Parts: sequence; C-alpha cells; structure tokens
Amino acid sequence: MRVAIAGAGAVGRSIAAELIDGGHQVMLIERQAHQFEPETVEQADWVLGDACEVSTLEESGIERCDVVIAATGDDKVNVVVSLLAKTEFAVRRVVARVNNPANEWLFTDAWGVDVAVSTPRILAAMVEEAVSVGDLVRLMTFRHGQANLVELTLPDETPLAGRPVREIALPRDAALVTILRGERVIVPQPEDPLEAGDELLFVAPAEVEPDIRKALLEG
Repeated sequence: MRVAIAGAGAVGRSIAAELIDGGHQVMLIERQAHQFEPETVEQADWVLGDACEVSTLEESGIERCDVVIAATGDDKVNVVVSLLAKTEFAVRRVVARVNNPANEWLFTDAWGVDVAVSTPRILAAMVEEAVSVGDLVRLMTFRHGQANLVELTLPDETPLAGRPVREIALPRDAALVTILRGERVIVPQPEDPLEAGDELLFVAPAEVEPDIRKALLEG
C-alpha cells in the first residue's frame, strides 16, 4: 500500500516509521524547511512543498496513493489537504488528524475525510477506559458516527460470571469482537465463559449502546 502523509513533524514521522515497518510505501510532504529531515525516516520518499497547493500534490504523484493522511498540527491545513486529496485526486481513503476537538464537526465526508482521528478525545477515552468498571466507554468512532468501538469491564459482582458468550442478550447490529482477560486476547466463541474483570469490546451504532450496557450489567 502506498501512503502519503502531509506533515513531517513528530506525529507524521512516527506514523511513517510505523507504516514502513509494516511493509508499506510512504511519502512525507513537508512545507517547512526546518522540518524537512529525510535522514530521520530514510526509507520514506520526501517532498518539500505545501500540501495545500494542487501543484505540489500533482508533482508528488499523490493520485497513485491508496491513502492520504493529513497529520499536520493545523486543523485548517488538514481539512484543505483532505478535500484536495479526495476531490481533485480521487484518493480512495483519507485520514485526518484533529488537533482541537472543537473542530471535529468539520472533519466529515463533505470535506473529503473518511476517518477523523482526534488525539485529545482518544487520550481521554483511554484514561476513562483505564479507570472505569461497569460503565460503557466509547473508544473510537467509525464512518462518521455510524458505528463506535465501545468497551465495558465486567464488575466483580457481574451476573454473567461463568455464563457463555451466547447468553449475552445483545441488541441487533451490536457485535462482541474481543475479550481482554489479563494478558490474553480472546476471539469470543459462543461457548466461551465470561469472568469478572473481563474487558469486552463491541462495535455498535450509538443508539444501541444503552441496550449493550443493560445486557451486560443486568444479565
């Protein structure tokens, strides 16, 4: 997979390194000369230019990329890059970094964004997940709110302890995707028994989240 990343700051370079380790081709686009440091991610292709300029994107060959990641520290830039990538160059998948949660409403498909990643919101969700037992925590949103990744840790007094997964009365369109138990990652099977302290991860639309919580806490 070929990926273009707009913004070669600490975030952009870290993403590039991870993707390269995963076997992907990466191009970094950076407009500021002091951050143009090809030696920091030597296996990436580097382009010095403004990713908000159509000419820069044309010269970089961005139309050949499968994914564009707008990863700068400026939300306005990330929105513009996303819109150009999607509308001018028909990039199949556009991921955009949201720096200020107040700007999340802009990061939609109307502006070319397929996936918006809000670092402050993710960090807050991780903190909440770490300290919450018995409460449903939303970890991530997919496809502009059509579905969410949510987590609930079964409390010590859970009525589901010892009961098989198949007995969870989940609402329609909710799927249990993983059980985290200690150091284990369990792909749930219908006969797998549940235990107190299990972290259950679901993918579901927002409107059924109260029903998931009810099913898990009331049995």
